[in-house]
Amino acid sequence: MAAADGETVALRTEVAALRLRVLELERENQRLAQIASSCSCSAKEDTVTPSPVASASLYGCDQELHKGKQHESRTSEHGANLPFDHMAISTEKEVLCNSDGGGHSDAPKIKRSHAKRTGHQVGTVSHCQKRLVALKIMYFGQRFYGFASEAQTEPTIESEVFKALERARLLVSSRKESCYSRCGRTDKGVSATGQVIHIKYVRFSCLGREYKYLFWKGGLDTSKMQKAASKFIGEHDFRNFCKMDAVNVSNYKRRITDFDISAYDQRSSDDELWAMTIKGSAFLWHQVRCMVAVLFLIGQGLESTFVVDSLLDITKTPRKPQYTMAPELPLILRSCLFDKVSFMCSSDARQALIEHFKDEYHQYMLQAAIYYEALSCLSSPEPNPYESHQKKRNHIPLMSRQMEPSYEERTSKVKAKSTVLK
Repeated sequence: MAAADGETVALRTEVAALRLRVLELERENQRLAQIASSCSCSAKEDTVTPSPVASASLYGCDQELHKGKQHESRTSEHGANLPFDHMAISTEKEVLCNSDGGGHSDAPKIKRSHAKRTGHQVGTVSHCQKRLVALKIMYFGQRFYGFASEAQTEPTIESEVFKALERARLLVSSRKESCYSRCGRTDKGVSATGQVIHIKYVRFSCLGREYKYLFWKGGLDTSKMQKAASKFIGEHDFRNFCKMDAVNVSNYKRRITDFDISAYDQRSSDDELWAMTIKGSAFLWHQVRCMVAVLFLIGQGLESTFVVDSLLDITKTPRKPQYTMAPELPLILRSCLFDKVSFMCSSDARQALIEHFKDEYHQYMLQAAIYYEALSCLSSPEPNPYESHQKKRNHIPLMSRQMEPSYEERTSKVKAKSTVLK
């Protein structure tokens, strides 16, 4: 009997709490409806009573207009660039955005004129002013066909990102109208811990990028590799260290600010994990993997450190020798650098990510332990003393290999094709 009375009291308490919450929501709905009726975005002829969702959207519009005017005055006084974590409102007549959502640096900026609005659709926020938003995302690229959704094969990172934005109702217009852009595009299998995408912001505000490439040291001469890697630092023409895109790219000069090769905090019983950390303002297509591939040849003793000098000298070497890029799996886009930008992550989301990554890490460590156990059941073969000598004998020096067409030859071919089509 006592238990039944306790349940009755609990139910009555819960019902009372729910009634109180309903009253609070009704008062909030009335308040938002009053604000919506005075919002400059609403249509005079619109007689539909705003719903709570529509009213909240309109309230945000009115509030952002007020904050935007204050922010514009502060910006004009101090002449500072707009950071992501502040409100930024465009003028009523124009919005500047990147035309191709993450194309090349010479892509023109387009001025779009807003048509005079006489009303809005209830329940949408497309008529409201927009914020400048940057989202930092992390992904593991093993099961994706690269980052860019322009690829013909799914899934890609970008396609999954847009699905998530649409599900969360964070994309209130089309991709083109949102002026979407990305800080970089990674290849198939490449991971990232600090990729950044922008909505209502241009891609080329990114000041720098940091890549990390992991590898097992084995018998590599890392001191020679570091000596050669130092030659990349500074501004150089990297056309011999990339996959050339003569149609869209005419400038192959890029600046590397740091290139460090050092031991990583991980090792196995008979080997040690190392990492190459590469920092620069921007990178060409496959540039990191091409630089790493040449450094591996140097570390194996198959090439001299001076081969980097030869490949960076486009007068001496205008054509890239044919060689295989380093594998994509160990490559990580570590971070993207911006000026006056602070990214926010809630403590709950951060904790959830930490727990998830810990679980994943432990699962992979268990799998590694199983493979290690399998290895212990097998006897290691006797080392072949002639293996290294045979590898060097079969190696064709880079500067003696077949060369790819030069940039000038590629552009001439493109022009000839366009002339024929005309």
